Amino acid sequence: MVNKALSLKGYDIIEAQNGEIGIEVARRELPDLILCDVNMDKINGYQALSTLRDEPATAAIPFILMTGLADNAGMRHGMELGADDYLAKPFAIEALYAAVDARLKKAQRLREEAEKKLVDLRDNISLMLPHELRTPLNGIISFGEILSTEAATLPPVEVAEMGRAVFESGQRLQRLIENFLIYARIELLGADPQKVSALRRERTPLPARIIESRARHQARAANRESDLVLELVESPLPISEEYLAKIVDELIQNAFKFSQPGVPVCVSMGDLPNGVTLTVTDRGGGFSTEHITKVGAYMQFERKIREQQGLGLGLSIAKRLTELHDGTLTIQSQRGASTAVTIKFPRPG
Repeated sequence: MVNKALSLKGYDIIEAQNGEIGIEVARRELPDLILCDVNMDKINGYQALSTLRDEPATAAIPFILMTGLADNAGMRHGMELGADDYLAKPFAIEALYAAVDARLKKAQRLREEAEKKLVDLRDNISLMLPHELRTPLNGIISFGEILSTEAATLPPVEVAEMGRAVFESGQRLQRLIENFLIYARIELLGADPQKVSALRRERTPLPARIIESRARHQARAANRESDLVLELVESPLPISEEYLAKIVDELIQNAFKFSQPGVPVCVSMGDLPNGVTLTVTDRGGGFSTEHITKVGAYMQFERKIREQQGLGLGLSIAKRLTELHDGTLTIQSQRGASTAVTIKFPRPG
């Protein structure tokens, strides 16, 4: 009945005789939508759903479960496994059409949003990458040429200044390359469930020590040691020391970058009943609501208004690392007044 009804609506239908074959067909054909009975031979609907959700190629395919035993426990189990909808048999043809149409439209919207993000990403890279690469390279090449040809005629103080400029440009270029490589690495990690599971088994037993060390380092680099305020409570975190240090570096560097000297940047860490929080607060320009929702790789805001260094990867790296460790990153910001970036980690098991 289902096949005939959907065929009459103009859909192309591919049928599988049991769950095992259905999984292979889904892997091969990558359909726009899967309608699946819960009760099937060899592999049931829940097992098929779980298998396909665990594979990157099929994880996002809309999946509707159909069953004549639509009890609350079964429906909840299906939704927990990632089902998009549930049709209880017997169902009217209109209900079938409505469910299929709704899921296909939602999938189309998600594809369009993903395509738009890809276009935005490409545009941001094409606009910013040449500038971010050329600016430090120009400094290195220009001062390097002067030093190589005229060092003997230059006063020592000018040689020192040029050397410092070359060093700072090299540091800027190094950070750009490192962030690019780190972002690529964590995106690859995120696509491998086993590696994500391994990441979440990492532990930092004394994170306050690392947070304080990295915070003071960033304050010295910004020449704002007196602006740093630390309010840290020691509590173990489910993340490696390396990745914790990276998150702290990016958040605190941003806080100093987007606030003026003489105003405090506060780094606090505290316990909650079900987790641990790390918050970095500054009294800078703040984010608009639109900007907060668009935080992502290679995304900078108001570049025409204020000069920024980097590709906008820092906050995105912090966010992705937090999510890979089963945490959340939230931003609370008052335009023109303050920004608080809060990371919440679950307690280590």
